[in-house]
Amino acid sequence: MDSDSTFPADPMPVLRRVFGFDDFRPGQREVVDAVMAGGDVMAIMPTGGGKSLCYQLPALCTDGLTVVISPLIALMRDQVRALHEAGVCAGALTSGNTDEETDAVWEAIEGARLKLLYVAPERLASGGTERLLRRANCTRIAVDEAHCVAQWGHDFRPDYLRIGDLRRALGVPLAAFTATADAETRDEIAARLFDGDPQVFLYGFDRPNLALAFAAKDGPRRQVLSFAAARRGQAGIVYCGTRAKTETLARALADDGHSAAHYHGGMEAEDRRAVEGRFQREDGLIVVATIAFGMGVDKPDIRWVMHADLPKSIEAYYQEIGRAGRDGAPADTLTLFGADDIRFRRQQIDEGLAPSERKSADHGRLNTLLGLAEAQGCRRQVLLRYFGEGDARPCGNCDLCAKPPELFDGTTAVRKALSAMLRTDERFGTGHLIDVLLGVETDKVRRFGHDRLPTFGCGSDMPKAQWQAVFRQMMGLDLVRPDPERHGALRMMPAARPILRDEATITLRKDAMARAERRPAVKTLVSEEDAPLLSALKAKRRALAEAQGAPAYIVFNDRTLIEMAERRPATLDQMAGITGVGAAKLEKYGAAFLSVITGEVPDPVHPARRKLAGRSQGDVYDRLLAAQTDLIRGSDGTEKPLSCSSSLLAKVAGARPDRGDVDRVLGPRYADRFGAAFTAILQEAAEA
Repeated sequence: MDSDSTFPADPMPVLRRVFGFDDFRPGQREVVDAVMAGGDVMAIMPTGGGKSLCYQLPALCTDGLTVVISPLIALMRDQVRALHEAGVCAGALTSGNTDEETDAVWEAIEGARLKLLYVAPERLASGGTERLLRRANCTRIAVDEAHCVAQWGHDFRPDYLRIGDLRRALGVPLAAFTATADAETRDEIAARLFDGDPQVFLYGFDRPNLALAFAAKDGPRRQVLSFAAARRGQAGIVYCGTRAKTETLARALADDGHSAAHYHGGMEAEDRRAVEGRFQREDGLIVVATIAFGMGVDKPDIRWVMHADLPKSIEAYYQEIGRAGRDGAPADTLTLFGADDIRFRRQQIDEGLAPSERKSADHGRLNTLLGLAEAQGCRRQVLLRYFGEGDARPCGNCDLCAKPPELFDGTTAVRKALSAMLRTDERFGTGHLIDVLLGVETDKVRRFGHDRLPTFGCGSDMPKAQWQAVFRQMMGLDLVRPDPERHGALRMMPAARPILRDEATITLRKDAMARAERRPAVKTLVSEEDAPLLSALKAKRRALAEAQGAPAYIVFNDRTLIEMAERRPATLDQMAGITGVGAAKLEKYGAAFLSVITGEVPDPVHPARRKLAGRSQGDVYDRLLAAQTDLIRGSDGTEKPLSCSSSLLAKVAGARPDRGDVDRVLGPRYADRFGAAFTAILQEAAEA
């Protein structure tokens, strides 16, 4: 999209024409207006909530260049490619550029055509970057994944700290965007990027299309395979806590007939890029990865995310499940967890190099995640409450809403467990404590004389699996913690004392103790009737994408294809009304997808008419064309044939509905024959 001499004050026409959207998502309009007004903006919006549009659209509606600072090359390249597909002049300067790509960026800068330039934060270390941006008429800076500026954020990038200096040097407004930032992180972002107080937009963290579920580990490999089997052919991510586990699980999935690959930071860079490329191109690939595979994932049609191990914090969990369903279509999540996960995460925090106050905060974040894992009611309410949205209603789209857990008074069981811990001097882990409670005379129990304790055998009324669940829930509720200085021995936390002293009671989940494995039901993307057409549309998308060497979603994402399958447009005008079909994509792909839907190759349409597809002027154009056919030899059919060009008819379709304006557009030669009829059509359209 070339730079225009004038820019629209209203972004709606550009939203429709370029991006193919009839309206904004919640919160987008307010942020777009604030960015276009030229102020400093910080926006916290949910993953998949359309953050990128909030700086891309203002860039197209205002003069100058917007520079976008983004953390990963793959992410930048995908966004630039998607913008090119939409007809936008955008570019990136990265170490991954070919000479031709870099030359094209410089040519666009010299021609004042470039609207968006993506750069990595590391490029800010170069003294030439500031000179480049001045030369390119940079009028705004946008910062993606702004939480990377936070020193103790989960994705800290030191080079982000240079952004504030760049903004001050250029004297331009800055807009910062992130999906996960608690109050502490927001304050740090504001302090590092802005001199004053930016206009802050904090929008809901809710992702209602994501189904949330947790399950206690019970044969984790089998649980992963079962979950994947129920979603065979759908793109998914399995997050693991160790590199070795990514490799073994990927092999297990491949052996089970899935297309799967592993990904972790220990791989060669070329091998990692190969997996990233496959995931972007292939429809149904499963990537089994550590958190090294994360921030650069911009694939909108990931249908599920599974955690084979507990994430490290509530923010990390939210960020990672947020990879799924970015197109707004239904997506599933499942997180497996167990006592070993809790022990491992506590140990990571305690053995880290962070100061004590940060360790305390990290334990608090982990506690919130564990509270989510052991929740007794709607999980979405627990998650949103953490992010400051306390008035959320039960979602009806999590495992606990679908099947409320059975609860029981766990006060006596917890007191027995705490008593066993204290009587063994808080020197032992879960396994030994359960042996004491069950009255199992192991060599270790006898060696320490624990078979003579009053608590020996006091818990024999519950089986071992139930005691394991009790201890896991006690850890999840932060009643007890593993002590790294005592090799993981459990020690009592202050929250447990009121229960031990009979000053408080506690409720635990019974169903979490021994739930039978079940394969979850999968939400279908479309009805059974529309499923064959959706498959055919995906096949066409894949063929077009492979021909370009591009990811499939660059053509159209799943949500757009779903709408095509359900609405079955029969004309280009109807196709233009599908969400995500902008003018450039309609021209490039419209006929190909119409032929799949209708079974026929559509008749050729003049480019001037095609540009009006989906707009009111398109219908007016057709009526003008029909009127011209009637008058081609004049009103009495005896005059010399005369007809307007398609481009002239398109201009008339956009004229004001009065005779003077119509005559001016037509010129004297055509106005005499067509002016009155065309004016009547425009007046009827204006009154309709």
